[in-house]
Amino acid sequence: MGMRDFGQDFRLTLVTKDPLLAAQADQCGVNRIGLDLEKLNKVPRQTGLDTRMSEHAYQDFPALTSAVRRAQLFVRVNPLNPDSGAEIEQVLQHGAQVIMLPFFRTASEVDAFVRLVRGRARVVMLVETASAVVRIREILAVPGIAEIMIGLNDLRLELQVHNHFELLASPLIDMLAAEVRAVGLDFSIGGVGYPDDTSLPVPPDLILAQYPRLGATGAWLSRSFLQHPAVIDDMPQGIGTLRTRLSDWSRQPAAALEAARQSLMAAAQSIRHASRI
Repeated sequence: MGMRDFGQDFRLTLVTKDPLLAAQADQCGVNRIGLDLEKLNKVPRQTGLDTRMSEHAYQDFPALTSAVRRAQLFVRVNPLNPDSGAEIEQVLQHGAQVIMLPFFRTASEVDAFVRLVRGRARVVMLVETASAVVRIREILAVPGIAEIMIGLNDLRLELQVHNHFELLASPLIDMLAAEVRAVGLDFSIGGVGYPDDTSLPVPPDLILAQYPRLGATGAWLSRSFLQHPAVIDDMPQGIGTLRTRLSDWSRQPAAALEAARQSLMAAAQSIRHASRI
């Protein structure tokens, strides 16, 4: 990345409707802050899983926009549907600067969405279906996309993979990252936790190593990160530690990054074997 600093340039996105948390994150240099309005068909897809089921609503925008000064205002809308046009107009009226389309399967859906946005916000495509993976080159060829994000939860469900760690360490993600890099788009994936959090099934530091390995430029801030005592006590220090660790990994040789990938895969497989699935 030349003279640029990987961790400082890394784009962190916080999804919250809490204006106090949003203001705090904004002051700490979190790059995007906003709402998750996706509800269409999400509950049937992810029932029983420990995933983010949003209760955010349009009514949450005013408090959030007044709390955010520097970060871009982000929103994830519903998958493409007959009301998408009205939905996009509404979030734009509320000041959305980055709009994410989830759970699409075809390049034509992507094209329709881009045409509805009409350049009025940065368009991020959330690749989380097997169909979208197969058609990634067609999707990347659609004019008007600014960024690709890989949605690990829904994609691993479609692929019938036991956990998203196994997917993150797989050659499939290497392929997707290479395709996105080849066309020069930004590439985000998954969520990042606090580097030293020992309460999680997989060490977050192994996950952080995957971002420079893949050439990724961003991620969500995970719920575990926000709930870590060090972050609760001192969010600026927590964000700083996260960015520093990402930079540390970016300076490691390829062999060290590959070793971290192998360790992540081994940890993911041990979880799978422990549950006998």
